[in-house]
Amino acid sequence: MNETMRVIMTAVFGIVIGFFVGASFPRDSLPKFTFPSMANFSNLRFSENNNTGLADQVVINSGHASEKKLKSGGSPTASAAGNNSQIYVPTNPRGAETLAPGIVVAETDLYLRRLWGNPSEDLPFKQKYLVVFTVGFSQKDIVNTAVSKFSGNFTILLFHYDGRTSEWDEFEWSKKAIHISVMRQTKWWYAKRFLHPDVIAPFEYIFIWDEDLGVEHFNAEEYIKLVRKHGLEISQPALEARSGLTWQMTRKRDNVEVHKETTEQPGWCTDPHLPPCAGFVEIMAPVFSRKAWRCVWYMIQNDLVHGWGLDLAIGRCAQPANEKVGVVDAQWIVHNGVPSLGNQGESQQGRPGWEGVRNRCRDEWTEFRKRMEKAEKEYLQENSHS
Repeated sequence: MNETMRVIMTAVFGIVIGFFVGASFPRDSLPKFTFPSMANFSNLRFSENNNTGLADQVVINSGHASEKKLKSGGSPTASAAGNNSQIYVPTNPRGAETLAPGIVVAETDLYLRRLWGNPSEDLPFKQKYLVVFTVGFSQKDIVNTAVSKFSGNFTILLFHYDGRTSEWDEFEWSKKAIHISVMRQTKWWYAKRFLHPDVIAPFEYIFIWDEDLGVEHFNAEEYIKLVRKHGLEISQPALEARSGLTWQMTRKRDNVEVHKETTEQPGWCTDPHLPPCAGFVEIMAPVFSRKAWRCVWYMIQNDLVHGWGLDLAIGRCAQPANEKVGVVDAQWIVHNGVPSLGNQGESQQGRPGWEGVRNRCRDEWTEFRKRMEKAEKEYLQENSHS
């Protein structure tokens, strides 16, 4: 009995001592733990970063912030509360209607940024123009010479159809260029997928050039001065006569800065103010204003990758085309006609691969013309009585 009483008295004494010791601490000095409700996590998505281990902490901190704001009588943000029904902005870009306009970024750019420092200090200088070449490494010397004609005001973008990108780093400019590589694709396939107008919106002019152009008599800055002077929204440098011309419109003329009209072979032009006698440039070396490119991009068809037929239609994107589309004679180039992407075709039935490529080019031209005629006919019929 004495042993039992000793155990009971010891326990009671311990409880009393513990109570007084605990009471001696100020209440505010004790740590408080607030566990966010699961509702606060319902709209959060995150990826675990195995290198930093920060993902869990980010989610917990976000939950704590929302809980604290609710308890203090504040109004949580729409995303934190999981309720954005009060925001609907129909003028926002499609899909972003439930975002507050102040957070919507509708356009982007191709400017390269650092991985450190203040983002506002990343770009001490922004290029105003973009030049794009679709290239194979075998034409590296021609492309290197061409790039030398474009000043530091140009962002350089190379589309690689042969998969060889790192070899270009033998040129210093290549280390600052943007390289995109997909095997056996054309520049118009690339342009449709990587040159969306909202991606290249900062650039005032866009040069979309072939890889086999001689540029001895060309200077890009001087070219842009002439384009502005003559009000050209779509243009190209004139071609030297020895380049093997297809169209008279692109032939270089002497003693003039720019020309916008020409005389073609009998029957080629239904109207002297229409392509190919006016409002026309070829697709080998076109230059677009920002405004014109926004229109032309929508005209490019996803499946018609060679772009044949575009040259006869792009005047629709710079009206009146006989005034805003032209050829710059004072800055001219040479088309070397080096076989390149055409040789990437596959041989079929014993015929060389380039024949299949050329046949598809012609077929695409026919198909593009059909689509354009059909679209315009349908539109005019639908709106004839309005």
